[in-house]
Amino acid sequence: MASETRGEPATGVNFTEYDAEPPITQPALGPLGWLRWAWRQLTSMRSALLLLFLLAIAAVPGSIVPQNREDPGRVSDYLDAHPTLGPWLERLGFFDVYTSVWFSAIYLLLFVSLVGCVIPRARVHLRAIRQAPPRAPRRLERLPEHVSLLAPAGTPAGASTDAALDAALAALRRRRYRVVDNRTAPPAAGASAGRPGGWGERSISAEKGYTAETGNLAFHLALLGVLVSLAWGSLASYSGQAVIVQGSTFVNSVIDYDSFGAGRLVDTGTLPPFSATLKDFVVEFETADQGNQFGAPREFEATFEVVDRPGAAPRTAVVSPNHPLDVQGTRMFLVGNGYAPVLTVRDGAGNVAFRGPVITRPQDGNYKSLAVAKVPNAVPRQIALVGVFLPTYDLQDGIPVSQFPQPLDPRLMVNVLLADPGVDGLDFRSGTPQSVMRLGPGMTMALGDDGQPLKILLAPGTSAPLPDGAGTVSFDGLTRYAAMDIRRDPSKGWALGTALLALVGVTASLFVRRRRVFVRAVDGADGVVVTVAGLTRGDDAALGAEVAAIAAATVPEGGPVADPGGGPATDQSTQQTNGQTRTEEQS
Repeated sequence: MASETRGEPATGVNFTEYDAEPPITQPALGPLGWLRWAWRQLTSMRSALLLLFLLAIAAVPGSIVPQNREDPGRVSDYLDAHPTLGPWLERLGFFDVYTSVWFSAIYLLLFVSLVGCVIPRARVHLRAIRQAPPRAPRRLERLPEHVSLLAPAGTPAGASTDAALDAALAALRRRRYRVVDNRTAPPAAGASAGRPGGWGERSISAEKGYTAETGNLAFHLALLGVLVSLAWGSLASYSGQAVIVQGSTFVNSVIDYDSFGAGRLVDTGTLPPFSATLKDFVVEFETADQGNQFGAPREFEATFEVVDRPGAAPRTAVVSPNHPLDVQGTRMFLVGNGYAPVLTVRDGAGNVAFRGPVITRPQDGNYKSLAVAKVPNAVPRQIALVGVFLPTYDLQDGIPVSQFPQPLDPRLMVNVLLADPGVDGLDFRSGTPQSVMRLGPGMTMALGDDGQPLKILLAPGTSAPLPDGAGTVSFDGLTRYAAMDIRRDPSKGWALGTALLALVGVTASLFVRRRRVFVRAVDGADGVVVTVAGLTRGDDAALGAEVAAIAAATVPEGGPVADPGGGPATDQSTQQTNGQTRTEEQS
């Protein structure tokens, strides 16, 4: 601000120079000051809410983009369908959102922010609940809600101020208030005996509603518990997927999983030893309704023979979509199913090069399924069969379709791909893991006499020769498979408990009101004047009704009187104004 030039008096003092303001210099923040400032910003409630919002946004890609932990097959299909975008998403961790660097950074910052925010509040709250309610103010009529009633001399409450206050104590305790009887409490500093705030004051202080703040703190502490549980679960849990064909056995070892992921604290060499054999798989579809529900699934039940540990007696367990199998804390969920045609492929030398079930992938509700069979050990040339399996075969406009999901008339239609003699067209010697549905670039489509890709249609129990003397293929039978999602998470109980605690805490903080009530009794000309006043933290539409109810319980036969401080008379009746109960004041 520019200084004003003044005239110089006879003393010779230069007021212009005297009034000039020196420049303002801010104190420099050293490294410790900047760290303190950053800590205060991070541990503020605003930062915690912002980080919680960012965490919610960061979790959205996990529900939009397929995840390696849930379904690696879908991730592979996504990469094939998006050759430009897919690799960038993979580099940025979008297929492993919940273990990515950016998600973990938000997660850890939120954890630190909550710790720095909750712990100081918890200390303040513990000190507050250990303190007694404050003494009654001198002018109770100045509080937001107050009622003054006269207890006539001939009534129990009007016998004396002590009788009135005893009645108020009983009423407050019935309403679960924490009370302090100021008649026996130590005097406040500087107060005189018998006067407001002094020894022997005829008043009572009461309060309740600390449960609201306790619930708020419990909610935040429970949120910390949820974060810790999730972190512990990501480190100590494992999960994987396995396809189990009917009649085959799954052993809980990494080699039996089709895909497997584990936390850093999991020893993959010492997984809980158990085995599960798929004995039967029952699937039922709607047949009575010929409308939109025809062919809709009605029941999926997989019957397993489970051996919980080596040497234990086997037991039978039925698994359905809502009833997983639990073995020593490891849960097996039924997440899919399909058909597995049993094929036998003989090579050009007449040797059996492949025999067994071929897993198919359903493509529609009638279980038209993609089938791929690789025969890398066939001689003189490798063989691959690619086609579709149709449970109930039919031709519509020359296109093979399935009319019903049950195998009423099953067919297997395949194209034949061959490698050149001595060439590894399937890339099976490369040692790189690959999907059973993906073929190498060195395979050539076999053509028919018309120059079109050769199609072989097989029914159960039939066989057909392969072109160029490559061998034969036979459709020996049909079985089913169950796709299982297998998980072990030791933190799920803690996560559930802390989530329930958070629900209880937030419910208490929303529905419990913090209230303070003061009662004072003074001798009047015709009895005892009892004044009840209350205040609350925040909005509480029911405070007026609460004060009126306490006053009525203290002086049930009382009537309105002028306030002790000379204010207007207060009627005990109430009126409804804008949905709130308020005491009606009459002059």
